[in-house]
Parts: sequence; structure tokens; C-alpha cells
Amino acid sequence: MCNILSRSLKGNIFVVNVQKITRPGTRGKCSYCKSFRFNNTNCKSRLICQGVCKNLIKTMTAVEGVTSNQVFQGQEDRFRGITVDSSREPCDVNAFPKKLEASLKHWTVKSFRGIWFKVTLEHADWVPILAENEFQFHHAKPGYVMMYRWLPTAEECNIPPYAHTMTGVGAVVVNDAHEILVVKEKFFAIPHWKFPGGYLEPGEDIGDAAVREVFEETNVKTEFQFLISLRHTHHGMFKCSDIYFIVGLKPISEEISKCNREIAACKWMKVEDFLRHPNVHQTNRFFVRKYLEYLKNRVTVECVKDIHPLLQKPQCVYSIDFNPDAVSSEELYRKPHETSCCRMEGYMVP
Repeated sequence: MCNILSRSLKGNIFVVNVQKITRPGTRGKCSYCKSFRFNNTNCKSRLICQGVCKNLIKTMTAVEGVTSNQVFQGQEDRFRGITVDSSREPCDVNAFPKKLEASLKHWTVKSFRGIWFKVTLEHADWVPILAENEFQFHHAKPGYVMMYRWLPTAEECNIPPYAHTMTGVGAVVVNDAHEILVVKEKFFAIPHWKFPGGYLEPGEDIGDAAVREVFEETNVKTEFQFLISLRHTHHGMFKCSDIYFIVGLKPISEEISKCNREIAACKWMKVEDFLRHPNVHQTNRFFVRKYLEYLKNRVTVECVKDIHPLLQKPQCVYSIDFNPDAVSSEELYRKPHETSCCRMEGYMVP
């Protein structure tokens, strides 16, 4: 197989012969070895292995006058971009300028578009050289900085900005006594009662974040029930936009032990008192009123977790659902001796 393809390369009939032994693929790379691009085709035979593909790459680059050690290999993405990771392709800073120049020429000939360099702290001396070669900063995280350059001159740069929206969550937790769990933040100039909550961690679902934050701040254990509302603002921390989700949680425990590092005070407060309290701002009152409206109308915004059919990654889908078992607001506002407890979403509400 390798000899056939090598002869094809020398005879400039590589594409013809590859088409004869391949069939249409789905990702633009061989499904079996993941190492060589067959013009959107897969190997027809599993005889194509990683070793053969490496041999082909070496042969093709030699034909083009470029050897694999003269340019950065990087990782190609589906947008015709290349990402070079300095931890995987280290290069001495003295040899870096020449290798970068050769790589840029090679990528330009190959019509690549966005070129990315992930530079670790160990190779931070690459950064000024990349900057001199028209690379821009895209984002940084502990341990590395990501820089990019857009190669096409006749095409507008299509590289998206880095994450520009922060996501937080607040939890409405109501117990059997019709009390809502509230906290006062330790480092906030204006004292006020609010919902426990905070920012989502990377890769964390909204409901899971709410449960975690409530436990960290108050030591109260809860379970996710439904989404209540969201608030979207701009020009927040780090000049990012901010999305704040409000969710309803079911309390599993009620004993409070506040987080001394973040929380000045926390307690269970009657819902009626919360709606009238001078140290509760208007937006939080609005969220609680919506929570009560959901109960009255027996409607919730529920979460279904499944797998995305195309990306094959976990996803959370939120949708409005009619809940006939929800307790009505009339039942909520009756005095305890006037009504029996009614179950709503798995917990008892008087």
C-alpha cells in the first residue's frame, strides 16, 4: 500500500489512486488512524495504519520541499485552523523564529485560516516573537496564554472573541413552614437579604451549581426542582455580560451553619416577610412572586438531561411543563390549621 501511494505521489496521480481505494468519510480524517487527511474520505481498508500515514506525510512534505521537523505540525480543526501546543512541540527560543517563519509560509500555501499558539509558562519567551509576527492575544488561563493570527488577506477575520458572559445562579429554597432561605454577604457595601448562590464552575450544570452554592454558604442540603427566571445584564465584572439564573430547590435538611468566609448572616424568613422587607430589593421580590405564580398556575420550567444527537455531548434542555400536582397559591396562603399539607414537586408545602 505504501509503495503504491509513494509511486502515485511521484507520478502526480496521488488523488486519482487515493479515490480508487477510499470511500466518503465524515470528519475529513481517516477514521482508523486519525493521522492523515484524505480530502474528506476514510480508508476503505483498515490496512491504512498510523505508521503508513506518518510515512505518507513525510513523503508529501518532502515533495513540497518542507520536512516535518522544519515546520510546526499542530492540530487541524474543522474550520481549517491549526493549533500548536508548545508543551507538545517544544522548540528552543533561538530556533523558534526560523521555524515559525517556515510554518507561516507553509500554512499560507496550504490555505489555512486561523493559526493558534498555546504557549505554556515554560515557553513564555515565545510570546514576544509571536507578537512581532502579527499574533494577537486571545485569552489566558493559569499556565498558558493563547495567541492567534488570521492568515487570509481577502477574507474578514472570523475568529470569535473569548468567553464574554459570566453565568451565576441564585436559589429559591422554601421549606414546609413557608419560609425562604436567605443570606447576607460578608463583603457587600449595602446590607441586604438575598438568595444563596454564586457563579458556575467550568463544566457545571445550572442546577448542580445552585445545590453546591446553597450547601457551601448555609450547609443546607437541597435538590433541584425547576428554573424560575433569569436576568441578563452587561458591563459587569471584567467588562463581561452576566446571566443570573434563578432556580427552585427542594430542602432536604434545614439546619443552618453559615460559611464564615463569605456570609455575614443567614436564616429562614417567612415568604410574606421577604416580600415586604426593606432590605430586599425589587428584583428578588419579582423572582419570588414568579415562583408563587408558577405554583398557582401549576406550571414549571423543568430540565431534561440527555445527549446532543450531533455533538454526542451531555446537554440540559429546559422547557415549560404543566404540573398538575403543584400546590396552588390559595393553599399556600391559608393558615396551617385551615389546610393540610399538599405535595409539590416532591416536598410538602402547607
